Amino acid sequence: MLRARSLLAAVTLTAALVQPAAAARTYSERVQEKTLDNGMKILVLEDDKAPVAVMQVWYRCGSRNEQLGKTGLAHVLEHMMFKGTAKTGPEQYSKIIQRNGGNENAFTSNDATTYFASIASDRLGVVVDLEGDRMRNLQFDEAQFAPELQVVIEERRLRTDNNPVSVLFEQLNATAYTAHPYEWPIIGWMNDLRQLTREDALGWYRTYYAPNNAVVVIVGNVDAAETFAAVDRAFGAHPRGAPPPIVRAIEPVQQGERRVVVQREAQLPYVTMAFHVPNLHHSDAYPLEVLAGVLAGGKSSRLYKRLVYEKRIARDAGADFDLTSVDPGLFYVYAQPLPGKTAAQIEAALLAEIAILQRKAPDERELQKVRNGIESGSVFAQDSLFYQAMLLGQYEMAGDWRALDRYLPGIERVTAENVRRVAATYLVPTNRTVAVLDPLPIVGGRAPVESAPTGMVH
Repeated sequence: MLRARSLLAAVTLTAALVQPAAAARTYSERVQEKTLDNGMKILVLEDDKAPVAVMQVWYRCGSRNEQLGKTGLAHVLEHMMFKGTAKTGPEQYSKIIQRNGGNENAFTSNDATTYFASIASDRLGVVVDLEGDRMRNLQFDEAQFAPELQVVIEERRLRTDNNPVSVLFEQLNATAYTAHPYEWPIIGWMNDLRQLTREDALGWYRTYYAPNNAVVVIVGNVDAAETFAAVDRAFGAHPRGAPPPIVRAIEPVQQGERRVVVQREAQLPYVTMAFHVPNLHHSDAYPLEVLAGVLAGGKSSRLYKRLVYEKRIARDAGADFDLTSVDPGLFYVYAQPLPGKTAAQIEAALLAEIAILQRKAPDERELQKVRNGIESGSVFAQDSLFYQAMLLGQYEMAGDWRALDRYLPGIERVTAENVRRVAATYLVPTNRTVAVLDPLPIVGGRAPVESAPTGMVH
């Protein structure tokens, strides 16, 4: 399963050599911040390793902000944002950036919708002007909305409905949560998508696409003062919007194990389990991050080594945890058995590995290996303008981009006993939701795709 953190590593990045002097400085020392009169925050990180700039516009609205009956709305509006304005015309946004040598895209997550573009730094103004225009001047009619909604419906059918493992994770989340909107899929339930209207999308746009609900992040070979001025010219005239509705839902404490079985045509079973855990606003977040590394930080980590290499019962195994979710999320553990092995064997093996960690803390060598992996990943991240912008945006959505500087020191402070303690505290039966894919015989045609979902983003 590829979540937001892993997604970043999969994105094509604008690479260049790390400059030691820059890498040694904290983000707080390197990032310059400004808030416009209309409430829009701008973060600029000057980085001259290449004549390139990355601009990202983060809107504080994702599936977390939706309501049942209208799930998937954040992602549908993301699609509509490429339909143009009176100034640019339909479908011109992408073509203009591409004619200027850049590339662009967008994604929606549980917590935010993000638009991004990479372009030669001397052409950054093109992107700034386009984003400033479409923040408040988007135009689309029913003739544009209906076919684009059908595109999203087909996307859901391809990425989720035709993939039994994706359906399994969808059902896992829907079972693990009972009150919080993290329970529904970012792309939305199919029946909700079919009922969405152009007016729903426009209402969402007018509610959430306002300067005081957005953060612009620009990283690259730019001058901060000139960049602030350019962004102000493009966005500064937009009036402040009304404060968006506050998400008040709080997931109640789980009272016992939950279990769901998904029966779909598939070649192999699959087992995944989820545990409610805190995020970076809690002191246990860093031990949980290290715990994920101990269990699944590469092919020499515990789950892969024991289940795949030694016991030879699984074809894949892993764990994941999203540190920067806005609200507390889930810690996932999962594995798929080899042919001839059963879901029950896999579930027992996963629980056995968790039990070992709950009884005995990892030794210092194993812990240091995980720390080294996390630290090297953090350093390599500074190779990429795009990834640096992503980190700043993610942390800002979660509360404060400056928390990024506390990440590595927080990891360094984690002890082996911390890791054992959080495993014993959170990975317990009363806090556990188990989802099992029970494969049905494949009747005719090709076998369905059975890969883990490519991310909790769309």
